[in-house]
Amino acid sequence: MTDRSPLTRPFPPLTPIGGVTLRVARAHYKTWDRADLTLIELVEGTTVAGVFTRNVCCSSEVEMGRKQVRLGRARAVVVNAGNSNAFTGYRGRDAVEAIMAQVAAHLGCAPSDVFVSSTGVIGVPLPQDKARAGVAAALSAPATSWEEAALTIGTTDTFPKGSGASAMLGSTRVELAGIIKGSGMIAPDMATMLGYIATDAAVAPAFLQEMLSKANQESFSCITVDGDTSTSDTVLLLATGKAGNAPLEGWESPGADAFYAALRQLCLDLAQLVVRDGEGARKFITVSVTGAESDESARRIGLVVANSPLVKTAIAGEDANWGRVVMAVGKAGEPADRDRLSIGFGGIWAAREGMPLANYDEAPVAAHLKGEEVTLEIDLGLADGRATVWTCDLTHGYISINADYRS
Repeated sequence: MTDRSPLTRPFPPLTPIGGVTLRVARAHYKTWDRADLTLIELVEGTTVAGVFTRNVCCSSEVEMGRKQVRLGRARAVVVNAGNSNAFTGYRGRDAVEAIMAQVAAHLGCAPSDVFVSSTGVIGVPLPQDKARAGVAAALSAPATSWEEAALTIGTTDTFPKGSGASAMLGSTRVELAGIIKGSGMIAPDMATMLGYIATDAAVAPAFLQEMLSKANQESFSCITVDGDTSTSDTVLLLATGKAGNAPLEGWESPGADAFYAALRQLCLDLAQLVVRDGEGARKFITVSVTGAESDESARRIGLVVANSPLVKTAIAGEDANWGRVVMAVGKAGEPADRDRLSIGFGGIWAAREGMPLANYDEAPVAAHLKGEEVTLEIDLGLADGRATVWTCDLTHGYISINADYRS
């Protein structure tokens, strides 16, 4: 990982999670001198929840993961970096099944308890010989840190991404830790990258899934870098139960609200880290939408604005061109009234109720746009719906990275 994003955040100290062992190895999927296979071993009895891409050209890893997660249990996760194994037909599926069988034989569990994710170039079958050797090396490798695992799952990422949280479930303290990879091909559609969150809390599978799906809608599904949804997007939540708490079965369980609050904050942290590492990004952009007919309508409008190349390039150029925001709101296909629409930057309104302000001074807005963190406000003036979406600017760096991606 070189040429770090200027929006980088240091990797935080993460508490080890009871029942989780992290290992990495070199499968040599690409001609790079780095670990590119991650193994997450999980204690027996671990429950699992997951959200996955809805891209219809998804990988076998995603297709199989959707079915596996319904069983609610997991013993291991294998993550391959450098090859997405998507759009590879039966050869791709064979490679996934071989990895599942190899790990399952070592751990003495069912193959369905082994989840596989792959990320990288699309259309190249995962080489089974390299995968087999990489898995074997990982199974015998020493335990490693969350930071090393975060580095290993990355592709075009410029810094490792992780976050931690804790919650009190009655008198029992539970810990959460998560890592994520993502930089480009980021648009919300259930999940937007590869992310793995572990907790030592005991949580029933159905409730674990309910909480992850809810947290996803408020975090990963509110970010976008380029409007493109990957074929491999996966977020898994793994609960080992090693903290010893009474299992959380539903919202009425003591401590359920505290656990969800910690999970939601962790997901928000991870989601925003992905945006901060958007390919070529130089500015972290918060799009705040208020006054919409519903929260969901506000979110959709926010995403259309955040995905607009004209809006993103204007902010990259530090140009307070609020007309481009008006355009994006108008094309969103959501309820809006031109004569009630207000646009602002950094808390300074440029236009109110369909008209530019007579005393509008662009100087403070221009100063705001020169910073690394930019806020864009949109008030539709219709009702009480609101949402916040996060994105980044669009620079020439995005073109350079993606033009050279396969080389």
